[in-house]
Amino acid sequence: MKKLILFLFVSLPICIFSQEYRDYLGAGHSNGIRVTSSNQQNRAGWIETAHPENTINGRGLDARLLETSRFLAQASFGADLNYIKAVAENSFEDWIDAQFSFNSPSMGELTQNVYDEALSIFVANGGNADDYFGPYWPHFQYAWWQSNIGNEDLLRQKVALALSEIMVISRNSSLGDYGVGLGDFYDVLKDNAFGNFRDLLRDITLHPMMGIYLSHYNNPRSFPDENIHPDENFAREVMQLFSIGLYELNQDGSYVLDGEGNRVPTYDNNDIKEFAKVFTGLGAAAVNENPWGVVPRFGVNQYLAKKDVPMAMYDEWHQPGEKKLLNGLVIPSGQSGMQDIEDAIDNLFNHQNTAPFIAIRLIQQMVKSNPSPAYISRVSAAFNNTKGVRGDMKAVIKAILLDEEARSCSWIDNPSSGKLIEPMVRYFNITRQIDLDNKSGLNWNVGYNFYQATGQSPLAAPHVFNFYLPEYVPNAEFTAANLVGPEFEIHNSASSIAFINEVDLWTYPQYYSVLNTWDLDIEDTPLDFEVLKYFAKDSEVLVNQLDKLFTHGQLSDETKRVITEAVDGIENFGGDFDYEFYRVKMALYLILISPDYAILK
Repeated sequence: MKKLILFLFVSLPICIFSQEYRDYLGAGHSNGIRVTSSNQQNRAGWIETAHPENTINGRGLDARLLETSRFLAQASFGADLNYIKAVAENSFEDWIDAQFSFNSPSMGELTQNVYDEALSIFVANGGNADDYFGPYWPHFQYAWWQSNIGNEDLLRQKVALALSEIMVISRNSSLGDYGVGLGDFYDVLKDNAFGNFRDLLRDITLHPMMGIYLSHYNNPRSFPDENIHPDENFAREVMQLFSIGLYELNQDGSYVLDGEGNRVPTYDNNDIKEFAKVFTGLGAAAVNENPWGVVPRFGVNQYLAKKDVPMAMYDEWHQPGEKKLLNGLVIPSGQSGMQDIEDAIDNLFNHQNTAPFIAIRLIQQMVKSNPSPAYISRVSAAFNNTKGVRGDMKAVIKAILLDEEARSCSWIDNPSSGKLIEPMVRYFNITRQIDLDNKSGLNWNVGYNFYQATGQSPLAAPHVFNFYLPEYVPNAEFTAANLVGPEFEIHNSASSIAFINEVDLWTYPQYYSVLNTWDLDIEDTPLDFEVLKYFAKDSEVLVNQLDKLFTHGQLSDETKRVITEAVDGIENFGGDFDYEFYRVKMALYLILISPDYAILK
């Protein structure tokens, strides 16, 4: 090392002309400086040279790239190296502001368009149009993947998925038959991702897909003589899961305790019954064309209702009388049903729990499973916007992603830092960060094999509590440290091995694809290793390249050693043996199944 330093001082005379900086000489401060060297090495087979100016201009210094890669892992489903380099040129706040301005195509409309195109392909290949069902959940899947590969609206899509795991509906119900409805509900999440939380809460309340899923669609007023009472399902979940949670919180997310040290419930069964009265009288606002002359009215079968038009209020079916809600609010008798709903939404939106509850859930989805009280408090303050705009989602998102706890390197080694990346997000990463050999021009993907392997796909949770509980504690070690690990609830021996097997298949692109469809004569899309093969001549260079993409410079020395040795074991035997391909396959496979990648810190 001493010889190397001496060589640099002896061999690199630095000629300074019009030097503009006096604080340091280096990356970003090298204008007007010329460096000469007696040797500009160029290794055989490599484009890069050891140009002397690279010693001071910052090229090869990856700190900013790694920082940006980590930021994009939190704010998006991942990006390739060119995109990471572009984002690294500006501030993260500038990138967020630019993302706020991007339009996002309608997922509901795209689902219908995908179905129309798929039907044409099916018929063109000899199929009978009457045999092709839809649009249903596979067409939503095709549309979702089409929207999330090569798109610009990275942040909006990431926030929408996070919201979909908080305000849950699922295709694993009768909703699976309504592809356009799934797409339109996703649009509500996506379109409100940068809006106001109150609008989001109202829009999901009135969406027919939520109404069907949580049974306040065609929810009638009380008829005691017939033993008919308002359904309480949505009333319970809109409080417990979508807005205020089970227990009263301080603004830093800590529990409010009573005089005996017990948690204080936010609501009781009487509150559920009162809210259930509010959510009565909602039914179909529009119906699909039908041969029976059915028009919009209360009681229309869900099959006939349009799933992309908000539900309408039918006041004659709405529970009359006053409703006693939270914090002493009494909705007076004599209002319309929609006035009651607006008051109930305001009651939840303005509840003291809403800011910290939503802050915790979004931080857990995007940055870390165990945010500190100070972090939660800062995001809660952003929700309670000092500019007088409560529920400003843009302010909340900025507060989450730009907070020192999300950005500072000093937090990375903290035991509370990080989160397990859920399997489907790792799947998204792979298809966005590795080139695709796409010959069809379509990024459609049904993802059914992956769903069977891991139980995950957008809008496919097993129940309203999502794929996993946000307060799940994996083991005694977590309990002792007072930590939670939500995603570990679906991380078990079966799902882990299944994910490893999926990665093994994906990294054999000559045999297996990462994107595929059902019942359509469309060529599947595998990964493309051509760009990565360039780096495979040197195992360390290859592993470092993948480290930038997937582990953000945090690949441990031990994992790096294991992968490098495995790659070095694949030698160039000559002939037709494509050793560079198999080196890429080995390195990519091992890094994708490593704990270094699975845990985002």
